[in-house]
Amino acid sequence: MQYFVGVDIGSSKTHVAIADQAGQIVGFGQAGAGNNQVVGYDGMLRAVQEGLAQALAQAQIGLPQIAGAGFGIAGYDWPSQDPAMRGVLNQLGLACPMRFVNDGVPPLLAASEDGWGISLIAGTGCNCRGLDRTREREGRVTGYGYHMGEFAGASELVWRAMQLVAFAWTKRGQPTALSDALITFAGAKNLADLLEGYTEGHLSVNAKAAPLVFEVAQQGDVVAQELLRWAGQELAEMAKAVIRQLEFEQETFDVVLSGSLFKGGPLLIDPMWQAIIDFAPQARLVHLTVPPVMGSVILGMAQASVVATAVTRQNLINSLVHYYDEPVES
Repeated sequence: MQYFVGVDIGSSKTHVAIADQAGQIVGFGQAGAGNNQVVGYDGMLRAVQEGLAQALAQAQIGLPQIAGAGFGIAGYDWPSQDPAMRGVLNQLGLACPMRFVNDGVPPLLAASEDGWGISLIAGTGCNCRGLDRTREREGRVTGYGYHMGEFAGASELVWRAMQLVAFAWTKRGQPTALSDALITFAGAKNLADLLEGYTEGHLSVNAKAAPLVFEVAQQGDVVAQELLRWAGQELAEMAKAVIRQLEFEQETFDVVLSGSLFKGGPLLIDPMWQAIIDFAPQARLVHLTVPPVMGSVILGMAQASVVATAVTRQNLINSLVHYYDEPVES
C-alpha cells in the first residue's frame, strides 16, 4: 500500500495529513506556526516534524511507506528561497518525490475538480495564484499586500478604513459610522484620541476590526459600503493580473475563493465577481469548503503520478472533516 503526505504550513498553524491510494485519511497531525518569516527555518522544521510525527504515529506507518509529498508553504515567495526550503524538507527523512509551492496553491487543488485555475485569498492578508492546465505553469502576484499595491485582506481593509476615518475628521471625506465603531474597538475616548493613539502607536486597530466594516456597511453606511466595493474591485484586479499571465481570458476555469473576508458576503463579493467576469466571461466562482491541506495531499499524490479521481477527492473530503473541530473558513 502506498501512502501520500500533504502539509499545510501557515503563519499560525501547521497541518499534516497522510492518505492512502483511495484518498482515505489515515493520519493527521497539527503543530504551531511554520512560516519561516515568523518562526525562522528552524521553527519551520520543528513544526513540520511535530505534525508529521503525529500523523505517522496515527497512521501506524513509517517514512519509507510514503510515496509522494506535497507542501503548501506560507512565506515561500521567490525562487531564491528554494535551497533553504529544500534544505529544511530534506531533514524530514522522506525518500519520496516531493514538491513545495506557495500556500496559495493548495486551495486551488483542493476546491477545483479540474486542478487548475485561479486561487484568490482574502484572509488576514491577500494573495492570488494560478495554475494552467499542465499544473506546471504558475501565475502570481507578489503577496506583499499594500507595500506592492495589492489589496485587500483584512489588514488592508482596516488600514484603508482608518484612512477614511481620518478623512472624516479632517473633513476631506464624508462622516462615517466607522469612526464610532473603531473608537469603541480601540478603546479610545473620541475620534481625535483614536487618531492620535493610532498614529503614535498607543492604540491598535488591526485586522480583527474587519468584521466591523461589514457590520457598518450592512447598516447602510455609504462610506463603509464604498470601502467594501473598493476592496472587491482590488481583489478582482489581482485575479485579472493572474488571468492575463496565464492567458485565461477566453478559458473556462475556476476562481477559488478562500479566506475569512469572503464570509462578509455580497457587498464584497458581488463587485469583485462582476469585474472578473467582465474580463473573463467563462470564469466559474468556487468557494473553498475543505481544508487547504487536502490540496497538499493531492499535490503529494501527483508526485507519484497518482491522479486524484472524483472518488478519491470525495474520500479525502469525507475523511478529513473528522480531524477539524471547527468549520473550514470559506
